[in-house]
Amino acid sequence: MISTKGRYAIRVMIDLAENDTGSYIPLKDIAARQDISKKYLEIIVKELVIGGFVKGASGKGGGYKLCRKPEEYIIGEIIELMEGTLSPVICLAKKDYDCQKQPTCKTYPLWKEFDELVHNYFYGKTLRDLL
Repeated sequence: MISTKGRYAIRVMIDLAENDTGSYIPLKDIAARQDISKKYLEIIVKELVIGGFVKGASGKGGGYKLCRKPEEYIIGEIIELMEGTLSPVICLAKKDYDCQKQPTCKTYPLWKEFDELVHNYFYGKTLRDLL
């Protein structure tokens, strides 16, 4: 399940794209438009800044803005930054995970197909697609 953190991060990114004037957008404005607590958004945008998705400036005229064009943001990357892996099982989530049962596991093909569906769906969508 994708938490509010992942969902709100996408909403913040959409808000920044829709309201882009070249200037920084105050977090209080985003919080008001999205009806999300400013305190909670502070946690989310901090991670987006650390991940290199948005840049922030403090003080007068401060706020946040996108680092790239909307079509350059992949939704799957935003979700994984906020949530961690989208993979349903550890043997697919960690490439270096050595599962002794994988060669004979009857459920592995099921999880692999599901993992590919989810990955292809979210990695096939950009921020621009949501605008």
